[in-house]
Amino acid sequence: MANKTPSDYREFIQSSGKTIYDPIEIGDTDLWIPTLYLESLLNRGLCGKLLRDSQGRTLPNRTRSKVIKSYSCEALGYPVPKFFKKTKPRFLGQQFDTYAQKSMNLQIWNEELSLTRRYAIIQISDDDVILKVRVINGQELAILDTTGTITTKYQARLEIRNHRQELISVADTLSIVPYVRTGLIFDSTIRPTDEPKSGELLPIGEIFNQLSPLVGYSFPDPGMDQERNRGAALHSLICKCLGYSCYEDNGQFPDIRHQLLEVKLQTSPTIDLGLVLPSSNEQLDIQKIGSYHPRHCDTRYAIFYAITDGFLVTLTHLFVSTGADFFTRFRRFKGNITNRKIQISLPHDFFK
Repeated sequence: MANKTPSDYREFIQSSGKTIYDPIEIGDTDLWIPTLYLESLLNRGLCGKLLRDSQGRTLPNRTRSKVIKSYSCEALGYPVPKFFKKTKPRFLGQQFDTYAQKSMNLQIWNEELSLTRRYAIIQISDDDVILKVRVINGQELAILDTTGTITTKYQARLEIRNHRQELISVADTLSIVPYVRTGLIFDSTIRPTDEPKSGELLPIGEIFNQLSPLVGYSFPDPGMDQERNRGAALHSLICKCLGYSCYEDNGQFPDIRHQLLEVKLQTSPTIDLGLVLPSSNEQLDIQKIGSYHPRHCDTRYAIFYAITDGFLVTLTHLFVSTGADFFTRFRRFKGNITNRKIQISLPHDFFK
């Protein structure tokens, strides 16, 4: 089946006979539900549900949690267990937990954020009606922390040298090489946020060549406190240079998912890496490419250094590397990840 729908995955799960505790390989083409499809299925199955008892009273938190998990099983095609085991995460096969939110203050107790874990965050109205479900992974959730209560995040240092353009990796990782193709021209239906596919990946050298003309380019600076908007402006330029007919960003890692390409705009030497080390052998929350499941170290990184006068951002340097070669050029800051309560104030538009 070329292009599966969320309903297809539900049917595969239903016919497999698996429970929520049966392990599934991340990226399994039939049984691992991609994050956006997982979000779609949970929204279909949960939105509009009333979380009250037969007398119309608000459910206690534990009962509410069990009811939400039961609805989630039904939404995904799993049988509802008689009782829910205290596994981490609760939905072990699909690697996600549910978090019911009446407020925008998300609390995660007694565990660290995980790179491969998904977090289904469920918006509940004051009248106990499920309004919306957002599903994101630990890396994306870490970005939302503005209080410093999350663990020490990974960082690296960018040192400017003589060359304005540096291709750090002369080739992709050996695991990715069989799936790249030179001279690609993308159809207008292909989007930057699509899952990567065999034969639709540009070689890392071509990515470098197509992005190099951006060095020296300037664009309006939306403001010193607008790092996200500055990054979006660069992201849009990169999509155009790579041959996409549109710009799209769904907030997932890596930024240009179709090319396994993470984009970073630096106006300071400190590169924030969040919870993921580029050189990590952990599998990505992404579908398989052919028969291979990409790892973080297979990700390609396009790092632009820029200067700004407050009015214009000017791109001065470009660095392109695989995750595997990342620390051959950029020095990693040392730091430990600590285990404690994580409390995150979700943005006001998080569920929109």
